[in-house]
Amino acid sequence: MEKQEFDAVVIGAGHAGCEAGLALARMGKKTLITTLNLDAIAFLACNPSIGGTAKGHLVCEIDALGGEMGVNTDATLIQIRMLNKSKGPAVYSLRAQADKINYHTRMKSVLENQENLFIKQAEVCDILTENGKVCGIKTSQGETFKCKAVVVATGVYLNSRIIIGEYVRNSGPNGFAPATELTSCLQKLGFEIFRFKTGTPARISKKSIDFSQLEVQKGDENIQSFSFLTKTTPKNQTVCYLTHTTPETKNIILKNINRAPLFCGIIKGTGPRYCPSIEDKIMRFKEKETHQVFLEPEALSTNEIYVQGVSTSMPVEVQNLMYPSIKGLENVEIMRNAYAIEYDCINSLQLKPTLEFKNIRGLFTAGQINGTSGYEEAAAQGLIAGINAKLFIDGKEGLVLKRNSSYIGVLIDDLVTKGTNEPYRMMTSRAEYRLWLRQDNADVRLTEIGRSVGLVNDERYNIFLNKVENIKLCTKAIEQKLKIDDKMIEFLKNHKENIPNQSISIKSLIKRNNINIYDVKNYFNVLQEFSNEVLDAVNINTQYEGYLKQQEEDIEKMLKQEETTIPENFDYNQIKGLRIEARQKLSQIRPRTIAQASRISGVSPADIQILIIQLKLKGFI
Repeated sequence: MEKQEFDAVVIGAGHAGCEAGLALARMGKKTLITTLNLDAIAFLACNPSIGGTAKGHLVCEIDALGGEMGVNTDATLIQIRMLNKSKGPAVYSLRAQADKINYHTRMKSVLENQENLFIKQAEVCDILTENGKVCGIKTSQGETFKCKAVVVATGVYLNSRIIIGEYVRNSGPNGFAPATELTSCLQKLGFEIFRFKTGTPARISKKSIDFSQLEVQKGDENIQSFSFLTKTTPKNQTVCYLTHTTPETKNIILKNINRAPLFCGIIKGTGPRYCPSIEDKIMRFKEKETHQVFLEPEALSTNEIYVQGVSTSMPVEVQNLMYPSIKGLENVEIMRNAYAIEYDCINSLQLKPTLEFKNIRGLFTAGQINGTSGYEEAAAQGLIAGINAKLFIDGKEGLVLKRNSSYIGVLIDDLVTKGTNEPYRMMTSRAEYRLWLRQDNADVRLTEIGRSVGLVNDERYNIFLNKVENIKLCTKAIEQKLKIDDKMIEFLKNHKENIPNQSISIKSLIKRNNINIYDVKNYFNVLQEFSNEVLDAVNINTQYEGYLKQQEEDIEKMLKQEETTIPENFDYNQIKGLRIEARQKLSQIRPRTIAQASRISGVSPADIQILIIQLKLKGFI
């Protein structure tokens, strides 16, 4: 660290900080990552899993752009499943149980061995600026590091406190120290601070579980991996288990609800609506007598089991009654008590679509500090913040992913356009173009973008080009026609399909309701030269051809509005026809385009029409 001068500093080494730091270093910038504790690098503080509904999409997109989360997950997973298989391919979602210990260890090693990247255990207390621009950071121990850009990725550590009943202690997750000095600095810089809350369930001993009462949840074999770089099919090394709370669980919680910090005023922060504590679920859904509980191994080298679905901040003595009331946990040994955690975060409406703070040039934020929940949402933002910090240093225009290009684009656009008053969670329903934004085609959508900014290396790019070429060849190959002979007639009858009068193409067969590309491949011994990855892509593109074409048309219409830009200093208060609320929201958020303006809560279609007319009159469009 000679001269203690860097191109960029990343504050925090959670999932956002790791991706930001790696992106900057891999794109040639001398980068420092600071962390409160080296043992907390890429720590899975809550669920020992990566992916899930919509979150799996984010991981594949991170990978397609050149990020590390997918690679790290594939290398350390102990079980993998494809969720939503009974539904359409738009919502297929990978979810893996990661080995919590190995995930941290491998990611730490990747950071330590990355050229241009330096790691420092330190608490940052001040972000230094000159003339409205970042110029360095200062640690609580008095060290100063000069830099041209800063990415703040502090996770849930800002003034964090854990809560277990009446017991409250200033602490980060898992007993790690909190960051106590940076919030005041952020406020002085102009950030509006919110207070959010999340929680985690108990960890219990595997030895104390009666598995005979539980339902086994096995992983899936021969499914895609998270990373397009992974050359071998991920192997399942363990199983998870399904059980349920009981009416007794419900009664215990209701009897002690007056001691629940969530309801007696101890917890002040806003919690996640889509991942509530067990006491919140029971109060919200009083008609339900039981709730699902998943028991998930934390790692292969430990007996700790994560009790998914029973997050709580109830007092210890209540937890000691509650967990044994769950089926199969009658003799449970709690190794780590459940707790809630409150922390500071910022108002994401103060950010540009590049994740740069509007008030200070070169200052970016990413992850849970922006009001999101989840490892995957954090990593996605970290990657984009890292890319844009590099582009800022180089004096280039920032990267903004559109909503039609990725779930990452949807995530960031929602944050900077709509804001969030609770921990934001990515869901497939948030994306308008779900059929196009699939996991399997994340590389087709994003790898060229990653290459253009200098993050996708030759190995990854060549894999991508090879896949694209093979999809083209396979798409051409399915135009091949097969004659109507006895074998074809038998095939069609077996699949309960009508028999045509003349020869039929493989493509036409695949388009039929009861037939897919693998049925044709295996029965007629065709398309043998193509991988399952290519066959899956061609199968989906063929079966959903009409729907995809409609989405392409919708995307083209949307892009016209995305291309209509609004000057950054445009004075909305001078437009007489705009409602007061619309003027206020437009002035606060300062949308880049007409499309972004149309998505702002409180701005009506009539407001947009008035705005377009004014922009035309002033010669901007």
